[in-house]
Amino acid sequence: MDKLIQEHQLSRLDMAFANFLSQRASTNTAQKAILETLLSKLSFEQSQGHSCINISEAEKKLILASGLVSENNIAPLKLEQNRLYLYRYWSYENSLAEQIKQLISTAVPCHNNNSLINRYFIELIDETDWQREAAIKAISQSFTIITGGPGTGKTTTVVKILALLQELAATNEHVLHIALAAPTGKAAMRLQESIGFSKSTLPCAESIKQRIPETVTTIHRLLGAKPPSPYFKHNATQPLAYDVIVVDEASMIDLALMSKLVDALKPGARLILLGDKDQLASVESGAVLADLTAALPLNTVELKKSHRFHGEIKELAIAVNSQLFKTAWKLLNQNSQQIGLLSGDLMSYIAKKYTSYLNKINSSADFVEIYSEFSRFQVLCSNRQGKQGVIEINHKIEAHFQQKNTIHISGQWYIGRPIMVMQNNAGMQLYNGDIGICLFDKVSKRLAVYFLRSDGSVKKVLPSRVPKHETVFAMTIHKSQGSEFDNCLCVLPEEINPVLTKELIYTAITRAKSSLKIASNYAVFSHTLQKRVNRTGGLFEKLAVTV
Repeated sequence: MDKLIQEHQLSRLDMAFANFLSQRASTNTAQKAILETLLSKLSFEQSQGHSCINISEAEKKLILASGLVSENNIAPLKLEQNRLYLYRYWSYENSLAEQIKQLISTAVPCHNNNSLINRYFIELIDETDWQREAAIKAISQSFTIITGGPGTGKTTTVVKILALLQELAATNEHVLHIALAAPTGKAAMRLQESIGFSKSTLPCAESIKQRIPETVTTIHRLLGAKPPSPYFKHNATQPLAYDVIVVDEASMIDLALMSKLVDALKPGARLILLGDKDQLASVESGAVLADLTAALPLNTVELKKSHRFHGEIKELAIAVNSQLFKTAWKLLNQNSQQIGLLSGDLMSYIAKKYTSYLNKINSSADFVEIYSEFSRFQVLCSNRQGKQGVIEINHKIEAHFQQKNTIHISGQWYIGRPIMVMQNNAGMQLYNGDIGICLFDKVSKRLAVYFLRSDGSVKKVLPSRVPKHETVFAMTIHKSQGSEFDNCLCVLPEEINPVLTKELIYTAITRAKSSLKIASNYAVFSHTLQKRVNRTGGLFEKLAVTV
């Protein structure tokens, strides 16, 4: 156990959980010690995003003899082939696999209207139009995944698909009810902006455009969160009323939430997932989008041509995603206007990049202007804690501003403090990932925290009522998913740690639209590109047999 603690950095919760179960096992003292070690590993790996762990034949015999696993009744553990699960996560995975099988087997009206498709997508002669291919799939099946990197036109494509579906439904004098959702408020806001822009360019009647919604909600709001319980209003017995549901940034969705989303679909509904399969997997268990795209090629289309993402940022993203370290390191060392390694003092660089934001604060600009300026630059860290982590960087930034007298900080709350909500609060309509800025409220003559909603409205909340949150001059790369910034600084630790993977760097790179700096040394960057996210689970195996 001591060696396991050193190797895996087990938490007290991991050890307490293992001790609790092992004490209730039908095993002798020697076996209990081995079982406790195995259960500690299971708890730890689950906290790291794995759905299960692979075990040996000897460990299987020990588990079966423990009395902690049962084939017919609910028990703490579930054994499936050589995979050991906590029962709850096996249930999520198994349910999702069965739900997806049911979804892809559901027949939908077959539409083969080339003239209508040609109005939205020009038929190319010398190359494949992957956006067109995605549309053909989406109108002919119940479940479609559209994946692709930044700027490949996922949103543009899905808006055209929704118009196509509405036109086809109109021939039967029917109007489709459509829902648009994303995992976080920030991602919902971005999708809403893109939907509004794309709708205006559609080659269809205004009446069809009006049938495509622009309001985007979070998945938790869509399903009807019932805090503090893990349950939702909508489920298999009370399904959502929508005919088509589109979910953006699907790589962020964990096993549990995806299972609950699919469970809440009404019979005959279509589900369209959008996302970049090469991005980081969800913070919680599973690598759902990656598993689905790998297991279901007939339901997946990858958009391969980027219409917006270009130049050195694109080249760096490709090199990192392909794990071409020498190419990536060479690109960074060229230190062009777009990309480069950070040289000089970290705090001085960050302070300079936030100068325009501070000027807006000090000029008493309105919230929307201030929020827009803040969103132009973001510090992204690989880790939340430790040296070069989010907590330390945020503390140093505040200390630097205080020292330079650019922001007056007299306590926890101060004018100009940006914060990120860290937990969902359905009652206040504030969700994990929402960003707010503390400003002086001229009406109440006191501080208030302002949030920009996905519909463009502004929400004002007293600081004391803001749900669990933290300062966000710097945020983790995980938390940046679903966001884009004109300029980014990616800060990596000075030493190698388990969080560092090529997917992490790829996600950071693809947050930047105009420029990117990376603060890292050679050894850490090299190690990071050599390591890939490889989550243990059974979803792929359960779905691949359907192909």
